[in-house]
Amino acid sequence: MTVTLRPATEDDLMAVGALHQRSRVAAYSSFLPPEALAEPGEEAMGAYWVERWTWERDDHRMTVAERDGRLVGFSHLGPDDEGDPATGLLNAIHLDPAERGRGTGRELMIDALAAMRSRGWSGGVLWVLRENASARRFYERGGWAPTGRARDEHIGAVLVPQLRYARPL
Repeated sequence: MTVTLRPATEDDLMAVGALHQRSRVAAYSSFLPPEALAEPGEEAMGAYWVERWTWERDDHRMTVAERDGRLVGFSHLGPDDEGDPATGLLNAIHLDPAERGRGTGRELMIDALAAMRSRGWSGGVLWVLRENASARRFYERGGWAPTGRARDEHIGAVLVPQLRYARPL
């Protein structure tokens, strides 16, 4: 069966949170300790997305991917986190762990890039965990390149280095 993309609705957000947590655990467990990934749990991550959506629904876009009526991935984008009006920020692409390697991430990225262009942005940026080699390869295959900028963010109690990537739209 093929994957279907559609705009997320408020009714999707708890399932998005559960998928987000499963995706994080699968993607980051090779370089982060289990205690860093234990919280938030799936329900708490869903509540996080419900709350976040109330503040971002007007200027952000979330797309969900479904296969056989089941949520298997999502993307989330919005304005640049550093205030550049010509640039959009790809906040996330997350997949259910069983969906990796099936082309769904690529479909979500193509859709996100088109959405960024339709908003009039000429460039896109994203942050990716430095140790997440698989995600870095995925984004590099999609035309993204490291900018040389880095920051540290917490995942649980662990301070995790992130790299900024950019690409023209």
